[in-house]
Amino acid sequence: MIFMAEEIAQVEEKKEPAVQQPVPAAEAQPTEAKKPRKRAPKAAPPSGESIVIGPKAEILLFNKYSYDVEILDPSLRNYVNLRPMVYPESFRRTSGKRFSKANINIVERLANDMMRGGTGGKISGKTVRTKGRLQGKKITVMLVIEGAFGMVAKQTGKNPLQVFINALENAAPIEDTTRVRYGGIISNVSVDISASRRLDVAIRNLSMAAIVGSFNNKRDITSTLASEIILAAKNDINSYAIKRKNEIERMARSAK
Repeated sequence: MIFMAEEIAQVEEKKEPAVQQPVPAAEAQPTEAKKPRKRAPKAAPPSGESIVIGPKAEILLFNKYSYDVEILDPSLRNYVNLRPMVYPESFRRTSGKRFSKANINIVERLANDMMRGGTGGKISGKTVRTKGRLQGKKITVMLVIEGAFGMVAKQTGKNPLQVFINALENAAPIEDTTRVRYGGIISNVSVDISASRRLDVAIRNLSMAAIVGSFNNKRDITSTLASEIILAAKNDINSYAIKRKNEIERMARSAK
């Protein structure tokens, strides 16, 4: 072991440290600069043809009906919201703000009004109690409205959204009565109705007509809603919404 250690020490003494000699500047190779990548050229259009970029696709209600409708009643233009949506749904995010209903699509407002848990009173001589069949069922109500709009388009040959807007304009009352108390005497006084309330009353009467027409009846709610919209758009006296409008205005005229 001692002999081996001495040999190893002698070998290490013979080794000389390697000295790095500087490379001459002439022999130093310059670093290659990065060359920019060449992008593939775009394919040129065929001769005689040009690339045309068209407008964005139009959003249709239920992917079928255009939102390009006309509102003739000037007082309702600021409250009838026609924001393009395929299936109108806002989840009522702005319910805490004033006049937030004006920012909700008009078709969604109809759906919200139809989701009722039963009237619980006599309407047109009937006691209507639906027991909450549509309460909270937004998808079911949207399918009902979609089917009703399809029937309206088939029977009238027009845009059902335009027919619905015409029905709202005809079913919106102009004046109503309110109770005023003078001392111990309570009397009804005729008053004008705001545009927001006019629209609320019209939507409520249309949705109520669909529920009343299908209650204890062989007709389903889809067909009753379609027939009510068509009758109200024609300003027909057989429409429930038109009857309610005439009744409200008659009471207001008698209270003047």
